Amino acid sequence: MNDAVVEFPLPGRFPDIDQRLHPMLALQRKAWLERGPLSPARRDEGLAGLAAALRKYQEALVDAVRQDFGHRSSHETKLADLFPVLAGIRHARRHFRRWMRPRRRPIDLLFRPGRGRVLYQPLGVVGIVSPWNYPVQLALAPLTAAIAAGNRVLLKPSELTPRTADVLERLLAEVFEPAEVAVIQGGADVAQAFVRLPFDHLLFTGSTSVGRQVMRAAADNLVPVTLELGGKSPALIAPDYPLDRAAASIAAGKLFNAGQTCIAPDYVLVPRGREQAFVAAFRSAATRLYPTLAGNPDYSAIISDRHMQRLRHLLDDAAGKGATLHVITPDGDLPDPARRRMAPTLLTDVPETAAIRSEEIFGPLLPVLAYDGLEQAWQAINSGPRPLALYVFSDDAGTVERTLERTISGGVTVNDTLLHCVQEELPFGGVGASGMGAYHGEAGFRSFSHAKSVFLQSRVNGAWLSRPPYGPRMDRLLSFLLR
Repeated sequence: MNDAVVEFPLPGRFPDIDQRLHPMLALQRKAWLERGPLSPARRDEGLAGLAAALRKYQEALVDAVRQDFGHRSSHETKLADLFPVLAGIRHARRHFRRWMRPRRRPIDLLFRPGRGRVLYQPLGVVGIVSPWNYPVQLALAPLTAAIAAGNRVLLKPSELTPRTADVLERLLAEVFEPAEVAVIQGGADVAQAFVRLPFDHLLFTGSTSVGRQVMRAAADNLVPVTLELGGKSPALIAPDYPLDRAAASIAAGKLFNAGQTCIAPDYVLVPRGREQAFVAAFRSAATRLYPTLAGNPDYSAIISDRHMQRLRHLLDDAAGKGATLHVITPDGDLPDPARRRMAPTLLTDVPETAAIRSEEIFGPLLPVLAYDGLEQAWQAINSGPRPLALYVFSDDAGTVERTLERTISGGVTVNDTLLHCVQEELPFGGVGASGMGAYHGEAGFRSFSHAKSVFLQSRVNGAWLSRPPYGPRMDRLLSFLLR
């Protein structure tokens, strides 16, 4: 996910901001010490209230997101921002009591009849920093997991979607008291101070470059982090798979929210010689999805002028270095740049030196790269930082399994795009430069819980055999143990 790269200041540089943030953290910390974690009943009540408030505020959220973007499809907001959160709440309410149960663990024969178990305890006060591209889902989905695990939460929404943040703050205030959940609004300076707070856990969703800075800032207080980042997510089309079917899925995944999705396909690998055929198939698919661009209510705007300029720079840089641009304008006219609408554009013959080959795109631009065999395609994927998502298109089970074995990515969807992200039973997270840790469903509950190991000693036991004074008895015991 592309964000501005900003250096984090030393602690104390923003004393006014610190005076805002520390009392909120202290309030939740005091509530934790005095009242402990949220009870199972309160978790269920809070999650039920959150679902009801989401339904109550859904039109206000849709309108706020639309205004923040300049234009955003109401259907996309409901589909990608509201539905996943409601589905996640339903799943968490149905299962979190089972996730809470202590789990028995077997004990080695030498230590029996002792018993072992693992207790899952809330971590305490959790910080969540959410991004602008899906400002409801990526704020409330991790909050759902943190509440299901019994934590208290401070949430910092993106400053690029201030209207949405206002609605979220009102919505959450109707469901939770400030000692349970509170929203902290502000710009980059507030975010910088926020990630330096001594939370019990911090979840950040954003770009890899800013994720590195967040991790450094959290390290000062030894705060464990979950980083949900982005990167170059490839789509690999195997030789056996029909290009038109692959193009239809890739176009839908790439152009959803005008490409401003952390798991959107970032480049396509096609068998050499079939690049132009893919371009034609993608153009046809994109035209069916969006018959017009300029006034189409289904086609979203780019979030800001700065991001629009960044995307134009990527195109200019690639074209200047020899790439061929294939601009898709279904109605024959380029969309009005003043409204931050950008035409879908495929790029072929893109040299490795082009910035678009190394930078996360986060827009409706898609390089098409050729490969001479699956081995070369796997090497191309593995030669870069590990991606957040991988999309494999093949009807051959062996090809799919070999691709899964030979590549590493945060998650995979086979013969489609994006859909692994909305499966509550599957953990969602990155690996390497695309992030660390995971959430969604039980994985989120575990991320915001501490797995406490407990050994219960039996009244009758042999522990005395290993205690001083040492002598021949210990020699015999060690001889047995080290056999």
